[in-house]
Amino acid sequence: MRDVTIAKSEFIADEKAITKIQDFQEDAELFRYCTLPQILKYVECFTGPNIMAVHTMLINKPPDPGKMSSRHPMHQDLHYFPFRPADLIVAAWTAMERVDRSNGCLVVLPGTHKGSLKQHDYPEWEGGVNKMYHGVRDYDANQPRVHLEMEKGDTVFFHPLLIHGSGANQTQGFRKAISCHFASADCHYIDVKGTSQENIEREVLEIARKKYGVTVPITLKDTWMIRGRLVKGERINL
Repeated sequence: MRDVTIAKSEFIADEKAITKIQDFQEDAELFRYCTLPQILKYVECFTGPNIMAVHTMLINKPPDPGKMSSRHPMHQDLHYFPFRPADLIVAAWTAMERVDRSNGCLVVLPGTHKGSLKQHDYPEWEGGVNKMYHGVRDYDANQPRVHLEMEKGDTVFFHPLLIHGSGANQTQGFRKAISCHFASADCHYIDVKGTSQENIEREVLEIARKKYGVTVPITLKDTWMIRGRLVKGERINL
């Protein structure tokens, strides 16, 4: 994935152009992160013994190009997931170098994981918004925030309903992190039609048609089934 501001200007064929490498589950070296005992011993506390890696990301937040497009709007990860229950899903997010407010650390709204899934849309940002960067439409902007400043190797685990985002990288360096969302293999898929998640389904299916030439009818569920990979125990539903 490339930053929207850079994509609209000249293409820079190096790490300054790349914001994320998504879905690395078939890359043997990167996928080792998802199988680390140091990670799974905590993940299992949330998911139980049958553990699926459902979404993988290598995140590279480059220096902001001046439009604040390196920000990530406040959102809930469950907005993207057509499976439940939410309490059996957890994200592991590991800093690959020091992360602080100057280079765009994670910011969270404590306690919001106890709430419900909110409506998400693209924020109206003057500098543009990166593809798929949906944000919560309505939340209390005055609610206390916690900025997660982390050292290299530090890891945070969080619930898919937790409202979180990140600021712009206002340094000349890069803010790199590696992340995996895990879910219990006992989770079940849901039909998102008629819910607040219809907009993300439409966007994902449009990308599948344009980028991969998919012509047969598919659903959001189908796009997630091919991403999932078992890391421990037995593959049941996902």
